[in-house]
Amino acid sequence: MNRSEPIVRRKLSDEVFLRLKRLITSGELQPGDDMPSERELMERFEVGRPAIREAMQALSNMGLVAISHGERAKVLQLTAKSIIKQVDGAAKIILSSSKDTLEHLKNARIFFERGMVREAAEKATAEDVQQLRATVAEQRSFRGASEAFISADMKFHTQIAAISSNPIYVAVSEAMLGWLKEYHTEMLIWTGKENFTLTEHEEIIERIEQKDADGAEKAMIKHLERSRALYVMNSGN
Repeated sequence: MNRSEPIVRRKLSDEVFLRLKRLITSGELQPGDDMPSERELMERFEVGRPAIREAMQALSNMGLVAISHGERAKVLQLTAKSIIKQVDGAAKIILSSSKDTLEHLKNARIFFERGMVREAAEKATAEDVQQLRATVAEQRSFRGASEAFISADMKFHTQIAAISSNPIYVAVSEAMLGWLKEYHTEMLIWTGKENFTLTEHEEIIERIEQKDADGAEKAMIKHLERSRALYVMNSGN
């Protein structure tokens, strides 16, 4: 073989990171456990403090540990939400740099929500429907208070995703809604639109309650196609 395949020597912090990650993934350290102290790790691995701190920061960036000043880092419980949260900052940067990417996100949301609402129509219990109605009633009380109204709007759509009992669907729903919320550039654009939103939400609930998956999907598409114009970019993003 003539092909060159050099072995690249790992940084000390990379090796420490891999060993610490193994402690967590193997179950030796459980969610809620304290990580060993810096001094303990320095002695265990025979490395300096910078390598330990760099490795711990990498674990934190992955959502595997929580670092608090003056306290030992704690092992975190990995969830679909915490994993997707890792891309939150990068997603917002990408979205802010391209109108095309924002349009792609709007289209992805419609594709996702039409599937979610079909599943909700098939699986929703009477209690699920009651909770959706309670959220719309709450949203109605927030007319004229744009921030609260939009938060209730997000809650409504996340509840629909939650009916699936799939935590990944819920995490994806929350992430997309959070990213889109960045682009409510003028809250005043909601003025006069609240009643349209409330009526459309009520229509979606009716279709879900009647187990009408086709009707629920059509109502959701109509709602999202109208409301997509509320998410726009400006020079501030």
